[in-house]
Amino acid sequence: MPPRGDPEIQLAKLTLDPTHQPELTLSPRLDELTLGSACHPELTLDPARQPEETPVPNLAELTMEPVHCRPELLDACADLINEQWPRSRASRLHSLGQSSDAFPLCLMLLSPHPMPGAPPIVVGHARLSRVLDRPQSLLVETVVVARALRGRGFGRRLMEGLEAFAQARGFHRLHLTTHDQLHFYAHLGYHLGEPVQGLVFTSRRLPATLLSAFPKAPFPQPPSKAPSLTAQSAPRAPRGPLVPPPPPLPEPVTTLPPPPAGPLPQSLLKTQYQDLRGCPIFWMEKDI
Repeated sequence: MPPRGDPEIQLAKLTLDPTHQPELTLSPRLDELTLGSACHPELTLDPARQPEETPVPNLAELTMEPVHCRPELLDACADLINEQWPRSRASRLHSLGQSSDAFPLCLMLLSPHPMPGAPPIVVGHARLSRVLDRPQSLLVETVVVARALRGRGFGRRLMEGLEAFAQARGFHRLHLTTHDQLHFYAHLGYHLGEPVQGLVFTSRRLPATLLSAFPKAPFPQPPSKAPSLTAQSAPRAPRGPLVPPPPPLPEPVTTLPPPPAGPLPQSLLKTQYQDLRGCPIFWMEKDI
């Protein structure tokens, strides 16, 4: 019976035998995954999927149209105004819906859409109203240009367009108010002026004399009694000390306070006029 060998020696022979050592090689699939180009894609963007920048409108292609002639642009015009002066959308649409050729009238500055067949883009807005006791004047309000287009000449184009629009309809003077755009309007030829009252509505059936009487409604007087023909007894002498007559009733408050005797002093740096919120406001005007 052959002698049993040492187990530790046999184990050493097994571990040192090169025929039993596995080869440390990488799998071809693993090599392809780690070294192949498929795991390192190039970071490129498809040009067709990149967002296109909206081109800046051409000033020469801009047009002016009343909002009541383009009712499909009411929503876009309301969004443009609310971006500057937030207000109820329903209230804004109602105000724009009052636009008519008889004034007040809302003008839009429009740019052709880059896509054929699409409606134009509303890039500006201004409102024109008749002025009380000044038949050849208009009050300019709610002047606004899209934020992305400011400082590029669109405000000037809007003012020049509405001036041509008003002049073509027989008006010769424009009035407006501003808080912080004095130098812009002064550069366009506007100068400091006096306050005026714009008319909320006008009608061809109402004469100017009737319209001018609205803010000057007299205080109602009590009806006078007809003199009696019957004999009257002599008035009795009052008892006690004489009571002074009551003070006169105050005059009725109109929509606007009466203008002072002369224009209030104002300059491009300071004004005495204020709006309904108490903020300083500058009145300006221009002959067209």
